[in-house]
Amino acid sequence: MAQRNLFRDGGSADRDAGRPLAHRMRPLRLDEFVGQTHLLGAERPLRRLAQAGSVHSMILWGPPGVGKTTLARLLAEAAGARFESLSAVLSGLKDVRAAIADAEAHAEVTVLFIDEVHRFNKAQQDAFLPHVERGTITFIGATTENPSFEVNAALLSRSRVYVLRSLGAEDLAELVRRALEREFEGVDMADDALTELVALADGDARRVLNTLEVAAQLADGTITAEHVLEASGESHRRFDKGGDAFYDQISALHKAVRGSSPDAALYWLARMLDGGCDPTYIARRLTRMASEDIGLADPRALEIAMDAWEAYRRIGSPEGELALAEATIYLAATPKSNAALKAFGEAMAFVKSNPSWEVPLRFRNAPTKLVESLGHGKGYRYAHDEDDGYAAGERYLPDEMPDVQFYRPEDRGVEARLAARLAELRARDRSI
Repeated sequence: MAQRNLFRDGGSADRDAGRPLAHRMRPLRLDEFVGQTHLLGAERPLRRLAQAGSVHSMILWGPPGVGKTTLARLLAEAAGARFESLSAVLSGLKDVRAAIADAEAHAEVTVLFIDEVHRFNKAQQDAFLPHVERGTITFIGATTENPSFEVNAALLSRSRVYVLRSLGAEDLAELVRRALEREFEGVDMADDALTELVALADGDARRVLNTLEVAAQLADGTITAEHVLEASGESHRRFDKGGDAFYDQISALHKAVRGSSPDAALYWLARMLDGGCDPTYIARRLTRMASEDIGLADPRALEIAMDAWEAYRRIGSPEGELALAEATIYLAATPKSNAALKAFGEAMAFVKSNPSWEVPLRFRNAPTKLVESLGHGKGYRYAHDEDDGYAAGERYLPDEMPDVQFYRPEDRGVEARLAARLAELRARDRSI
């Protein structure tokens, strides 16, 4: 369960040759750590913490393969602390209690590291609180999910959150160069192979090293781009269905459409499809965009979104994805208006905060002689019998209700013509 004194001096001979390359290449000192310069650069917070030989409770939040576990170990080592590690995937409350009991039995500072802490439920997370308060343990949690949603507020308030970022191309290339020098004597790598490997890794150090290891086994002296592609298999970009990356990317797609940027919208659409997003989810969101952000500036947008959804439903992937791309381009390129969205929101808010006024008798149906005798339908003006099909001066709101204006059309696209038409009708009302 627990891991202690995992830090060793020495070179690759001390690194377990039977383990995956990503494990063998774990840095043994903070100076070997690649990336996260915003936290570990000169005078940056975690660098200063390590130099002071101190450690405090924290949450390391970032995507997979950026060094959260390794960084926690190195910070513990710099502080001279014991390091106990649990995975929330494999451990339960019993394991947590055992780790805390072990910490209580030792005099020195104990760092209790919980990998994927977001997998623990509320009761399991609550188990840390009194021991963090008393200083029995220094808590470090690692998560790929937003701590604001996945970590208890009480535990969050007792921990500092540090955001780790995906590794850049230069960081990944440096890891590859180190691995080739240290672990693969006599093996070279073509420049285009390195470029391909870094691109496929998508900011993930573990992925770049594991793919390199397989590619080196396939190569005979020099690793080519073909070896890299063969080693990578079918690779998807980083995309956690239902997690932060999922919602961040659909948010970016929606904003690109709203911002009338077809190229950016296509990029985010491709990212989501490449990452394995269900295309029907994208179709549903495109339909929402058509109503929310385009509305009556171009009523055809909703029709096109629905047609794309139906096309995908009928023919599936990959052919149906082209229909989604076509709809995405159209929605991004066409005029925008959120007047309908705002009007509906104002109307709903008005209804919730005002009385339920009666429908005026003249607008009520009169299906029987009884209700007709009560005045239902009496005085109703049939618009089609009026000049230009409009009953000028008629008021369709409840009689007790004040005049309101929810819909304020924009001067864009089809909505500009609607605005002109409504202005003309209001002028006719005022002339009565």
